[in-house]
Amino acid sequence: MSDTLSMYQATVPVGQRALRNLRQLLVKGEAHAQAQGFDAGVLLQMRLYPDMFPLLRQVQIATDMIKNAAARLAGVEALKIEDNETTFAELQARLDRVIDYLGTFTPAQIDGSEGRAISVPRRGKEPLELDGRSYLLGYVTPNLYFHASTAYAILRHAGVPLGKADFLGGS
Repeated sequence: MSDTLSMYQATVPVGQRALRNLRQLLVKGEAHAQAQGFDAGVLLQMRLYPDMFPLLRQVQIATDMIKNAAARLAGVEALKIEDNETTFAELQARLDRVIDYLGTFTPAQIDGSEGRAISVPRRGKEPLELDGRSYLLGYVTPNLYFHASTAYAILRHAGVPLGKADFLGGS
């Protein structure tokens, strides 16, 4: 392994790990609801504050963020996934699908994309124009962790017994 961190290493393995950890948080959330005797679907609609997205949408955005990043950095069309999940099982399947999708990328596709021009469409605004490095490190990574940690916070706030180690996951 090289002493330098490549764009691929900072995208695919990092994204897969974050999504695997997020998946485990959902498994624990669903198990907690079942153990407490309430409909697990209630957790999917929970939010930290009325103007924030619910748990369900936090997971959708996290997956969209990293799948689109890998595709944009590789210069290919991103996998399209409809945001129609309504259950924990469907969200877990979405996470699995994106984790597998990330695994289809090779270092040769993403390495060297530091200077690639990336255009990110935004609703009602001009597209965000960044180079690959700025896009990955200043936009994608913070957004991925924002939505994953917000999902964690929603579950934790709902009483799911989670700790920092659950968010960080294994090696």
